Amino acid sequence: MPERRRQAMVPTMIRVFHREHAGRPLRVVWTLEELGHPYDIEVMTYEEGRGAEHVARHPLARVPVIEDDDGFVFESAAICIHLADLHPDVGLMPPLATHERALAYQWSIFAPAELEPPLIEAAIFATAQPERAEKARNRFAAAAEGVGKSLDGGEYLVGDRFTVADVLIGSALAFTSRAGFPQVLEPTLTDYVARLQERPAYQAALTVTSALPSSK
Repeated sequence: MPERRRQAMVPTMIRVFHREHAGRPLRVVWTLEELGHPYDIEVMTYEEGRGAEHVARHPLARVPVIEDDDGFVFESAAICIHLADLHPDVGLMPPLATHERALAYQWSIFAPAELEPPLIEAAIFATAQPERAEKARNRFAAAAEGVGKSLDGGEYLVGDRFTVADVLIGSALAFTSRAGFPQVLEPTLTDYVARLQERPAYQAALTVTSALPSSK
């Protein structure tokens, strides 16, 4: 595809839909900041976020959702991968049909599939059902251990360079602080998260999302 045509297909603005008192859309904004892609954030009230207009964007009325020139995209892993594909020159996704590309998919999906559910479960049931919460923490610890082994002393998960996989995994691991048990991370993962959070794009995203109405 000619470069001029590819650039013409890149949306001039991405709109990020966020609902007040929901978790911050940090990973999406972080990806946008890494790409240098223009965006704005539309914060909905709780009522707006449950209304018919937003249900048309997401069938379960959840956030984040983005809008590009062709419509809406939801699920944060899918969003971040899509955004990375808009700017292949930045290199947040490895080339198509490569093993490294498959690994980027793998870890991007691993974050919401294996890391986040036990974290959320442990946080929700920490007081009411401590045994259930402990089992969830153990499941998370096993999944996190898999991430640590994959890093194997390296800085990033895929191909010795920062990719969207690090955005998804790093943001999921960082949720341990909000969930109330950061001590569950081994030193390798603590250093990994700290290193990711030193990135200028992460700091810019944190500044933007920290100013949004949120429960945290």
